[in-house]
Amino acid sequence: MTNQADEVLVVFTPSGKRGRFPVGTPLLQAARYLNVDIDSVCGGRGICGRCQILVSEGEFAKFGIISTADSLEPITAPEIKYAERRELKPGRRLSCHTKVLNDIVVDVPAESQVHHQTIRKGAEHHEISLNPLVHLYYVEVQEPDMHDPSGDLRRLLNALEQDWQLSDLDYDVSLLPQLQTTLRQGKWRVTVAVREGKQVVAVWSGFHDRLYGIAVDVGSTTIAAHLCDLVSGEVKASAGVMNPQIRFGEDLMSRVSYVMMNPGGEQEMTKVVREALNNLVLDLVQQAACEITDILEITFVANPVMHHLLLGINPVELGGAPFALATDMAVSKLAKDMDIYLNPQARAYLLPCIAGHVGADTAGMVLAEEPFNHDAMTLLVDVGTNAEIVLGNRHRLVACSSPTGPAFEGAQISSGQRAAAGAIERIRINPETLEPRYRVIGCEIWSDEEGFTEAVADSGITGICGSGIIEVVAELYLAGVINQDGVIDGNLAAQSSRIKADGRTFAYEILPATEQHSAIKILQNDVRAIQLAKAALYAGIKLLMDYQGVDRVERIRLAGAFGSHIDVKYAMVLGLIPDCKLDQVSAAGNAAGTGARVALLDQESRPVIETVVRQIEKVETAVEPAFQDYFVNAMAFPNKQDPFPELAKEVALPKPKEIASAADSRDLRRRRRKR
Repeated sequence: MTNQADEVLVVFTPSGKRGRFPVGTPLLQAARYLNVDIDSVCGGRGICGRCQILVSEGEFAKFGIISTADSLEPITAPEIKYAERRELKPGRRLSCHTKVLNDIVVDVPAESQVHHQTIRKGAEHHEISLNPLVHLYYVEVQEPDMHDPSGDLRRLLNALEQDWQLSDLDYDVSLLPQLQTTLRQGKWRVTVAVREGKQVVAVWSGFHDRLYGIAVDVGSTTIAAHLCDLVSGEVKASAGVMNPQIRFGEDLMSRVSYVMMNPGGEQEMTKVVREALNNLVLDLVQQAACEITDILEITFVANPVMHHLLLGINPVELGGAPFALATDMAVSKLAKDMDIYLNPQARAYLLPCIAGHVGADTAGMVLAEEPFNHDAMTLLVDVGTNAEIVLGNRHRLVACSSPTGPAFEGAQISSGQRAAAGAIERIRINPETLEPRYRVIGCEIWSDEEGFTEAVADSGITGICGSGIIEVVAELYLAGVINQDGVIDGNLAAQSSRIKADGRTFAYEILPATEQHSAIKILQNDVRAIQLAKAALYAGIKLLMDYQGVDRVERIRLAGAFGSHIDVKYAMVLGLIPDCKLDQVSAAGNAAGTGARVALLDQESRPVIETVVRQIEKVETAVEPAFQDYFVNAMAFPNKQDPFPELAKEVALPKPKEIASAADSRDLRRRRRKR
């Protein structure tokens, strides 16, 4: 440092770090001296544009500074050249080629920070710290000559140490065959990818700033993947596909049964899911207009059966007690060893499983929602064929799975179907007339609004999906069509033609049959299927509440595609979830997939979730004596014993009433005639 008279005060925001530097010091040099979080791939050569800053103009009494754009030297030739190639927003400067002339306050935008928060939009904004395992470094390598016998690899490693202070780097020998060609094509200027600051994993000619990873949620029904920019954190492309394993069985246990009856069948299921993943990769690459070789990381979440099949592990042990996992630890290996073709050095990371029926997808949900960082007693529920439930806070987490079955997804429901265009997803029933109004997927107009018929002409009205099933049963209960025990009131047939006899029971008809489609209605058996599913879910939650020693929860997050689309009020009316303030109940979107993105973009999250998972206590519902009692009480709407005071503030719950069955009604009429 020079004398203070020759120095200027430089303040960086938002960090607040400050220091005095000689006039003419490059801003990037000052930032590095103060350990300011500012990015650079090209090593201060004005190529990458990652180190952009913005001058904060005005009087800053706190620092005793009047800061203006004139406090920096005029825009330089490298900045002009960069602006010609890429956009340089008004007021922005490249800190690597900008020298300070006077006291100044400099703002480092979020996108210029190495460890910035990248915002992912889903059911709600979700922030993910950007700190990937792989980073890019641009270097200029000394050319060989007769006086220096060093090999090309050694001179590359020397350049990385000299420019970036990366020493003792390891490397993969598979890089050597192309290294000399790459160096010469780039005229000794190359970009190097280094994993965890320890190993060289890729080399590109010239300046290269494209580096990607993929986060994948391998579900039993669908596989969803997101291509993420590891430099900016942005999601560049998303794609999904039906899991081709469905042809071996719609649910997990049927696939396990297939392997039991067809030894070696797991190999075929592993093969088809990996083929589907490779096709997804091609789709993502095409969308983002990037190269497969730019992809160096891939992360996975999956339920235990999908997890094992993805790894080529026979899942038979998961088909019966004690439901033993081959491994509950995180798995890290080369992607090519899983027959997933990315960059040859790309690594795959599978989040850890929690227990035999609580998988890496639940670990992903926990990582995304971070109940371990909060005091509030938080309930996380991923509703699927097998509901996975976590309850707790930073003091303790407990988890279980509960066999809800496929009813919530539309299966086992007479008019049920998966969510697709034409499926009823929203419904309201007038309590006076019992007439319905509804909305279908693919159309924003309600059925009683003008233009609805024309709007659904192409898709038609094909059935009712999970969110619609929840709403129609809840609306029928609120309208008094079904009682607390779930029985459809046949006496209302005299009041409404919607109530129709169906053998010994009754049904509620939403849409009569036409030449184009059969009737869409809710049968007594449909209501029973929903009761069985929601009772299993609620009973599992109650067991976890017992383990935590609480009689209420403070916050509820519903994860998964189903959880994202249901109205939380109706979920509580049916008693899927315990009583809670409605403004504290919300959808978490695909929280498992978000967890996969967190593990992809933030290397520090991996040891965190691996530690947390080992601390989660697993409750086995099948051996808990209280489960059956909780299940029986939970068959009622919303529950036979548990009060719902918070729900009662929002919804007028019907008073319990006895309903005669269709057979009872006929017997009563016969007895009256005999008299």
